[in-house]
Amino acid sequence: MNASELKNMDLGELVDQLNSLDFENVGSWPAPVKVISALLVLALVVGLGYFFVIKDMYGELDRQTVEEETLLTAFEKKAFEAHNLDQYRKQLAEMEQTFGALLKQLPKDTEVPGLLEDITHTGLGSGLEFEEIELKKEVAKEFYIELPIQIKALGDYHSFGSFVSGVAALPRIVTLHDYTVSRPDKKNKDLAALGLLNLDITAKTYRYANKDAAGGGKGGKGKKGGKR
Repeated sequence: MNASELKNMDLGELVDQLNSLDFENVGSWPAPVKVISALLVLALVVGLGYFFVIKDMYGELDRQTVEEETLLTAFEKKAFEAHNLDQYRKQLAEMEQTFGALLKQLPKDTEVPGLLEDITHTGLGSGLEFEEIELKKEVAKEFYIELPIQIKALGDYHSFGSFVSGVAALPRIVTLHDYTVSRPDKKNKDLAALGLLNLDITAKTYRYANKDAAGGGKGGKGKKGGKR
Protein backbone atom coordinates (compact mmCIF):
# COMPACT_ATOMS: atom_id res chain seq x y z
CA MET A 1 0.00 0.00 0.00
CA ASN A 2 1.38 3.37 -1.02
CA ALA A 3 1.14 6.78 0.70
CA SER A 4 -1.83 7.94 -1.41
CA GLU A 5 -3.91 4.93 -0.36
CA LEU A 6 -3.15 5.61 3.33
CA LYS A 7 -4.11 9.23 2.87
CA ASN A 8 -7.43 8.44 1.19
CA MET A 9 -8.36 5.78 3.72
CA ASP A 10 -11.35 6.68 5.86
CA LEU A 11 -10.41 7.31 9.52
CA GLY A 12 -13.49 5.51 10.75
CA GLU A 13 -12.65 2.50 8.65
CA LEU A 14 -9.15 2.47 10.15
CA VAL A 15 -10.57 2.57 13.68
CA ASP A 16 -12.89 -0.30 12.90
CA GLN A 17 -9.96 -2.32 11.58
CA LEU A 18 -7.93 -1.62 14.71
CA ASN A 19 -10.75 -2.78 16.94
CA SER A 20 -11.07 -6.00 14.99
CA LEU A 21 -7.37 -6.89 15.11
CA ASP A 22 -6.39 -10.39 16.11
CA PHE A 23 -3.12 -10.14 18.05
CA GLU A 24 -2.61 -13.88 17.77
CA ASN A 25 -2.63 -13.68 14.00
CA VAL A 26 -0.60 -10.60 13.06
CA GLY A 27 -0.22 -11.80 9.48
CA SER A 28 -3.91 -11.24 8.87
CA TRP A 29 -3.77 -7.55 9.79
CA PRO A 30 -4.56 -5.03 7.07
CA ALA A 31 -1.58 -3.50 5.30
CA PRO A 32 -2.13 0.04 6.68
CA VAL A 33 -2.21 -1.29 10.23
CA LYS A 34 0.93 -3.29 9.62
CA VAL A 35 2.71 -0.18 8.32
CA ILE A 36 1.61 1.97 11.27
CA SER A 37 2.52 -0.76 13.76
CA ALA A 38 5.94 -1.18 12.17
CA LEU A 39 6.54 2.58 12.40
CA LEU A 40 5.48 2.63 16.05
CA VAL A 41 7.71 -0.32 16.89
CA LEU A 42 10.61 1.33 15.04
CA ALA A 43 10.11 4.60 16.95
CA LEU A 44 9.92 2.70 20.24
CA VAL A 45 13.12 0.78 19.49
CA VAL A 46 14.95 3.97 18.48
CA GLY A 47 13.72 5.79 21.58
CA LEU A 48 14.66 2.99 23.96
CA GLY A 49 18.01 2.57 22.22
CA TYR A 50 18.78 6.26 22.70
CA PHE A 51 17.86 6.38 26.39
CA PHE A 52 19.50 3.09 27.36
CA VAL A 53 22.48 2.93 25.00
CA ILE A 54 23.23 6.01 22.94
CA LYS A 55 22.66 8.49 25.79
CA ASP A 56 25.16 6.66 28.03
CA MET A 57 27.61 6.51 25.14
CA TYR A 58 27.36 10.30 24.72
CA GLY A 59 28.07 10.72 28.45
CA GLU A 60 31.05 8.41 28.21
CA LEU A 61 32.27 10.36 25.17
CA ASP A 62 32.10 13.62 27.16
CA ARG A 63 34.03 12.06 30.04
CA GLN A 64 36.66 10.69 27.69
CA THR A 65 36.98 14.11 26.04
CA VAL A 66 37.57 15.81 29.40
CA GLU A 67 40.06 13.13 30.43
CA GLU A 68 41.86 13.54 27.11
CA GLU A 69 42.21 17.29 27.67
CA THR A 70 43.47 16.71 31.23
CA LEU A 71 46.04 14.15 30.10
CA LEU A 72 47.13 16.42 27.26
CA THR A 73 47.66 19.32 29.69
CA ALA A 74 49.64 17.07 32.07
CA PHE A 75 51.72 15.79 29.16
CA GLU A 76 52.53 19.32 27.98
CA LYS A 77 53.52 20.31 31.52
CA LYS A 78 55.79 17.27 31.97
CA ALA A 79 57.28 17.79 28.52
CA PHE A 80 58.08 21.40 29.43
CA GLU A 81 59.62 20.34 32.76
CA ALA A 82 61.68 17.65 31.03
CA HIS A 83 62.91 20.16 28.47
CA ASN A 84 63.97 22.56 31.26
CA LEU A 85 65.25 19.90 33.67
CA ASP A 86 68.85 21.10 33.53
CA GLN A 87 67.76 24.66 34.26
CA TYR A 88 65.66 23.49 37.22
CA ARG A 89 68.64 21.57 38.62
CA LYS A 90 70.80 24.66 38.31
CA GLN A 91 68.17 26.78 40.08
CA LEU A 92 67.86 24.15 42.82
CA ALA A 93 71.62 24.21 43.38
CA GLU A 94 71.54 28.02 43.60
CA MET A 95 68.63 27.90 46.07
CA GLU A 96 70.46 25.38 48.25
CA GLN A 97 73.53 27.59 48.23
CA THR A 98 71.46 30.67 49.15
CA PHE A 99 69.63 28.73 51.86
CA GLY A 100 72.93 27.58 53.34
CA ALA A 101 74.20 31.16 53.37
CA LEU A 102 71.05 32.33 55.15
CA LEU A 103 71.34 29.55 57.73
CA LYS A 104 74.82 30.81 58.59
CA GLN A 105 73.24 34.19 59.41
CA LEU A 106 70.90 32.64 61.96
CA PRO A 107 72.39 32.52 65.46
CA LYS A 108 72.83 29.23 67.28
CA ASP A 109 71.83 28.81 70.92
CA THR A 110 75.36 29.52 72.08
CA GLU A 111 75.57 32.66 69.93
CA VAL A 112 72.47 34.45 71.27
CA PRO A 113 74.29 36.07 74.24
CA GLY A 114 76.91 37.34 71.82
CA LEU A 115 74.17 38.76 69.59
CA LEU A 116 72.72 40.60 72.59
CA GLU A 117 76.19 42.03 73.24
CA ASP A 118 76.41 43.17 69.60
CA ILE A 119 73.03 44.89 69.81
CA THR A 120 74.05 46.57 73.07
CA HIS A 121 77.34 47.81 71.63
CA THR A 122 75.56 49.05 68.51
CA GLY A 123 73.11 51.03 70.63
CA LEU A 124 75.78 52.50 72.87
CA GLY A 125 77.85 53.42 69.85
CA SER A 126 74.81 55.18 68.38
CA GLY A 127 74.36 57.27 71.53
CA LEU A 128 71.53 55.37 73.18
CA GLU A 129 71.12 54.78 76.89
CA PHE A 130 69.59 51.34 77.44
CA GLU A 131 67.04 50.91 80.18
CA GLU A 132 66.33 47.28 79.34
CA ILE A 133 67.28 44.52 76.90
CA GLU A 134 65.30 41.37 77.59
CA LEU A 135 65.20 38.13 75.62
CA LYS A 136 61.57 36.98 75.54
CA LYS A 137 60.24 33.44 75.19
CA GLU A 138 60.93 31.77 71.86
CA VAL A 139 58.06 31.40 69.39
CA ALA A 140 58.09 28.20 67.33
CA LYS A 141 56.99 28.60 63.70
CA GLU A 142 56.69 25.94 61.02
CA PHE A 143 60.26 26.06 59.72
CA TYR A 144 62.05 28.37 62.16
CA ILE A 145 62.08 29.62 65.74
CA GLU A 146 61.59 33.29 66.47
CA LEU A 147 63.57 34.88 69.29
CA PRO A 148 62.10 38.28 70.30
CA ILE A 149 64.24 40.79 72.19
CA GLN A 150 62.48 43.64 74.00
CA ILE A 151 64.51 46.86 73.98
CA LYS A 152 63.85 50.05 75.96
CA ALA A 153 66.29 52.91 75.46
CA LEU A 154 66.68 56.67 75.68
CA GLY A 155 68.03 58.89 72.93
CA ASP A 156 67.21 61.33 70.15
CA TYR A 157 66.03 60.80 66.58
CA HIS A 158 69.57 60.83 65.24
CA SER A 159 70.68 58.09 67.64
CA PHE A 160 67.57 56.06 66.83
CA GLY A 161 68.34 56.18 63.11
CA SER A 162 71.99 55.30 63.70
CA PHE A 163 70.94 52.34 65.88
CA VAL A 164 68.56 50.97 63.24
CA SER A 165 71.26 51.23 60.56
CA GLY A 166 73.78 49.53 62.84
CA VAL A 167 71.42 46.63 63.61
CA ALA A 168 70.74 46.16 59.89
CA ALA A 169 74.49 45.89 59.29
CA LEU A 170 75.02 43.10 61.86
CA PRO A 171 76.28 39.81 60.40
CA ARG A 172 73.32 37.97 61.93
CA ILE A 173 69.72 38.40 60.74
CA VAL A 174 67.92 40.81 63.09
CA THR A 175 64.64 42.56 62.27
CA LEU A 176 62.98 45.40 64.18
CA HIS A 177 59.25 45.52 64.93
CA ASP A 178 56.54 47.38 66.86
CA TYR A 179 58.48 50.49 67.84
CA THR A 180 57.10 53.30 70.01
CA VAL A 181 58.73 56.70 70.48
CA SER A 182 57.44 58.83 73.37
CA ARG A 183 58.46 61.82 75.47
CA PRO A 184 59.87 61.23 78.97
CA ASP A 185 57.33 61.54 81.78
CA LYS A 186 57.00 64.67 83.86
CA LYS A 187 59.34 63.27 86.49
CA ASN A 188 62.23 63.49 83.98
CA LYS A 189 61.97 67.13 82.91
CA ASP A 190 65.73 67.34 82.50
CA LEU A 191 65.69 64.60 79.87
CA ALA A 192 62.87 66.29 77.99
CA ALA A 193 64.78 69.56 78.09
CA LEU A 194 67.74 67.84 76.44
CA GLY A 195 65.47 66.66 73.62
CA LEU A 196 65.73 62.98 74.58
CA LEU A 197 62.96 60.50 73.84
CA ASN A 198 61.98 57.01 74.99
CA LEU A 199 62.28 54.20 72.44
CA ASP A 200 60.41 50.96 72.99
CA ILE A 201 61.09 48.45 70.21
CA THR A 202 61.15 44.69 69.63
CA ALA A 203 64.10 43.13 67.82
CA LYS A 204 63.69 39.63 66.42
CA THR A 205 66.28 37.11 65.38
CA TYR A 206 65.61 33.62 64.08
CA ARG A 207 66.89 30.09 64.45
CA TYR A 208 66.33 27.18 62.07
CA ALA A 209 63.76 24.75 63.55
CA ASN A 210 65.53 21.39 63.24
CA LYS A 211 64.50 18.29 65.20
CA ASP A 212 66.66 19.19 68.17
CA ALA A 213 65.17 22.69 68.32
CA ALA A 214 61.48 21.69 68.10
CA GLY A 215 59.12 23.38 70.52
CA GLY A 216 59.34 26.64 72.38
CA GLY A 217 62.53 27.79 73.99
CA LYS A 218 63.32 29.50 77.25
CA GLY A 219 63.39 33.22 77.67
CA GLY A 220 66.11 34.98 79.53
CA LYS A 221 67.33 38.29 80.74
CA GLY A 222 69.82 40.29 78.76
CA LYS A 223 72.23 42.89 80.04
CA LYS A 224 71.07 46.40 80.78
CA GLY A 225 72.96 49.26 79.28
CA GLY A 226 74.58 51.78 81.51
CA LYS A 227 74.60 55.56 81.55
CA ARG A 228 76.70 57.46 79.10
